[in-house]
Amino acid sequence: MALLSVDELTVTFGGRGRASKAVDGVSFDVDQGQVVGLVGESGCGKSVTSLALMGLLPSKGVELGGRADFDGTNLLTMSQRELRDMRGSQLAMIFQDPLSSLNPVVPIGVQVTEILQRHRGLKGEAARKEAAHLLDRVGIPDPTRRLKEYPHQLSGGMRQRALIAMAVACAPRLLIADEPTTALDVTIQAQILELLKELVDEEGTALLMITHDLGVVAGLCDQVNVLYAGKVVESADRHELFAHPMHPYAHGLLESIPRLDAPRGEPLKPIRGSINDRIAWADGCAFAPRCDYYTMECLTGTPALTEPAAAGHQVRCVNPVREPVEIATLDTPDVTATAHGGTSA
Repeated sequence: MALLSVDELTVTFGGRGRASKAVDGVSFDVDQGQVVGLVGESGCGKSVTSLALMGLLPSKGVELGGRADFDGTNLLTMSQRELRDMRGSQLAMIFQDPLSSLNPVVPIGVQVTEILQRHRGLKGEAARKEAAHLLDRVGIPDPTRRLKEYPHQLSGGMRQRALIAMAVACAPRLLIADEPTTALDVTIQAQILELLKELVDEEGTALLMITHDLGVVAGLCDQVNVLYAGKVVESADRHELFAHPMHPYAHGLLESIPRLDAPRGEPLKPIRGSINDRIAWADGCAFAPRCDYYTMECLTGTPALTEPAAAGHQVRCVNPVREPVEIATLDTPDVTATAHGGTSA
């Protein structure tokens, strides 16, 4: 049994008499020591999925459906009290924006030691020493002094590292990272990704990586789920997905990556339209208005996830792409080489 098994998760926001389904039947598994990626552009439901798993969505105006079994227990039916006991100790999350995630009027040291006191029972000097050790572990220089500083006194990279230190303080069994390298420079991105990789390798932590950066996916993830308009449209092993993307959306994402070996002046290949150019899944494939491969069959109801080629490679498309994407090999993925948005794929 997978450590985390998400089955047909739905998240519906209601307001002014209309309901909006942000997550529409998402299913995936995360095993212990595995890195699973949720990939897609803004608005596809990645972050809402993570917030639903952590129990951090508003209690009013939100309807949850499906299951999210963590070690056999459905997270969606747990009380807030039960979730508070699990968050930090069993489950942890690295949020996208560290400046807004950290309390601006509380020193970093207090925020880190609070977790140690709550879940590990450490107090006083023991908690402060462990907090300094955690900051040192994530690469923050002079950690004892940093414990006394406020979030605004730290750089963006240091704030992100502080969030990671808080997330790993109790060695959680499942870590959710929501765009952990957004707005960071290339060097800091590579260091943070290497830190996450070490955590998975050394502690056996299961990592759910939420990102739109295919370079991060190429260097870190084992299994990849591509989301579009709230649904998984393609799911495959990292190597298989980069070698043979079959959904037109996944194919377009890979083709849109700039190539260093491209001739000077060669135009980029963007996906036409925007996330707003879509139809309801009940009427057909939501990606059809932006797709270069659509047929009339694409407009005859929701396509199902099938395995048209390799076993374990699922695609939600009635006319999957058979053309490979010309990219380098994935034989020796290098986190530091892919952190800048290129891909070692």
